[in-house]
Amino acid sequence: MMKSPAFSQAIVTEGTGKTVYIGGQNAVNEKNELIGKGDLAVQTEQALKNVQTALEACGATWEDVVKMTIYVVQGQDIRAGFAASQKFLKTAPTISVPFVAGLGNPDYLVEIDVVAFV
Repeated sequence: MMKSPAFSQAIVTEGTGKTVYIGGQNAVNEKNELIGKGDLAVQTEQALKNVQTALEACGATWEDVVKMTIYVVQGQDIRAGFAASQKFLKTAPTISVPFVAGLGNPDYLVEIDVVAFV
């Protein structure tokens, strides 16, 4: 299997523990205000902050994340989002990045969901 520094192609979880599923997080702050309108890097960073908050609330960390799906609106340059994610991801989970026509709000450029195993 090819090894990538950005993601893992397969991860196996074994033993006792809990699985944490975090639904799609967007670039909104605690006041439900959009952060980074028109800027994929800023929106990605905010969405990842929201994922981190949810992970912490469930007793998990980024190191526990085994699967991440990053939905990106068509026409965006994913390199900006990838660069923004590097400060959060210290390990390499499995990652899928589908391009979508749109998200729940026309100003959203990215939505991220994760699965963690603690």
